[in-house]
Formats: sequence, structure tokens, C-alpha cells
Amino acid sequence: ALQKEGIALAVTDPVIVSAVQAGARRKVAIAYVEWGTPGAPRLVVDWTIIGDKASAESFAATLLAAPRSAQSYNAIGDAIALATNLIQKCPCRPMRSVIDISGDNRDLRSLIPAPLARDVAIGAGITINALAILQDDRRGESGKPLLVEIYEREVAGGPGAFVYVAQDRRDFTRAIRRKMALEISMRGSDRPRTLPALSGPYRRAQAAARD
Repeated sequence: ALQKEGIALAVTDPVIVSAVQAGARRKVAIAYVEWGTPGAPRLVVDWTIIGDKASAESFAATLLAAPRSAQSYNAIGDAIALATNLIQKCPCRPMRSVIDISGDNRDLRSLIPAPLARDVAIGAGITINALAILQDDRRGESGKPLLVEIYEREVAGGPGAFVYVAQDRRDFTRAIRRKMALEISMRGSDRPRTLPALSGPYRRAQAAARD
């Protein structure tokens, strides 16, 4: 419930709606996927065009009303594979395509390993951004949080890709709102970067065709 409520609040936030309307096409297409169980990510909300307050509120209402799917952990690669397929079948012609992956652990049990699924997505012209929700103080070789390094290496990729860092769950709504605003407005290189965040959702892939 926390994830859905956070997404619903973020999508309907006036700052997000204004960012969408400031884009070249003044609208985005969003689909919502729940994931975790190997080979069994599930489309919860199909492609929805958001371009104003009314369409944002309609998406949010549909999301909140949808039953939660039964998921275990932690098949990131299979989530990326489904999101890639969804974007390729999107009934629109986006100028930019983005997959959002949020999680608190590395890819553990995917039938399609995350790096392989990521590379296929990048080959299809899709950017993958990641939100790393930290659970401990472990650091990688670069001095960054270990999970951030893993997501930079195995998950994020494509033009403008970044990893957004969440310290815990408590500021989830604020974090996802900020991340969404950043993604809608971003342009940049294809090198994965790390950006600070406050919190984020769990076991969710959000496939989004941007303006």
C-alpha cells in the first residue's frame, strides 16, 4: 500500500503535472508493474496517458484500486524484461522511454539476469534508472553504498541513466515525487550517475514512455 500511495500522490502532485506539461509533447504514458517472484512480474496498470490533472487523478485512482499481486523476491532482471516488452508494445510513439526499478537488494533469482535484461533494454533504446533503498552502511570499492555500486553496474543504463539513493522508507512519497520530477525533466549522457534521495518504493518496476 505504501508504494501505491506514494506513486499516486507523486503523479497527481501539481509539480509533476506541470513538469509533464512543460515537455515537448506535454504528456507521458505510464504503466505500473509489480515484481519480485522469478519469472512472474505482473502488469497492474496498463498504459495510461497523463497530460493534465484529470488524467493523473484517473491513473492514481486505478492504481489504488488495483489488488496487490503476490510477489516474493528479488528478480530484477525479469522485471526489466517485462517492462522492455511493455514499452515495445506501447500504443504510442514516445520520444524517450524509461524503466524505473526500485529495490532494497541486488538481483537474486531472475530467470533472465539483470545485466542481460538491462543490455537488451538499452539495445532497444530504453533508459533504466534505479532507486537503491539502503538497509545498512556497507560500502563498495568506490566508497559509495554497496547497493548503489551494484545497481550502477548491473541495473542502470542507457542515455541519462542514474541511480537514486534512498536512506530508508520513511520519506517514500517525497523521494518518489522528486525522482519522478527529475526523470521527466532530465536530459544527459549515457553514463550511470548517483543522485541523493530520501526514500523509495519496493519491488516495483515502472515502465514509462516519456515525452
